[in-house]
Amino acid sequence: MGRCYDILTQVIEAWQAKDIDRVMGFMADDIVWHYAAVSLPPVRGKVTARKLLERFQADMHDIKWRIFNWSETGDRLFIEGVDDYTTADGKRVATPYVGVLEFRDGLITGWRDYVDLNVAAEHKAGQAFSKQVLDLLGEAK
Repeated sequence: MGRCYDILTQVIEAWQAKDIDRVMGFMADDIVWHYAAVSLPPVRGKVTARKLLERFQADMHDIKWRIFNWSETGDRLFIEGVDDYTTADGKRVATPYVGVLEFRDGLITGWRDYVDLNVAAEHKAGQAFSKQVLDLLGEAK
């Protein structure tokens, strides 16, 4: 495994354990996080990143964040994965995405997720998963 990927696996473990303090320990004070890079402005700084994670955590249960593929070059990690969880009202949300993380001194300084927020909205509204989403999740029949 790569050094950056090892850090991300620790972030995933902490997030699945709902340990925001531990997740924050992997982020630089000056992090720039594009949660939905093409749709929303970035979150800048650790304080604002914590607020975003606290909002997420309130509606994310039974978290199954998975990485399917990854590649590491220097201090940059490219990932393909899925955010998969159950909402507070019992709906499953599974959003495939691609991400790029940048590191400095073992901390995440940049994080860009390329995700279609409409997919998450459809799942939260109770719509069935599309065939292409099921394909990306490896759940197509």
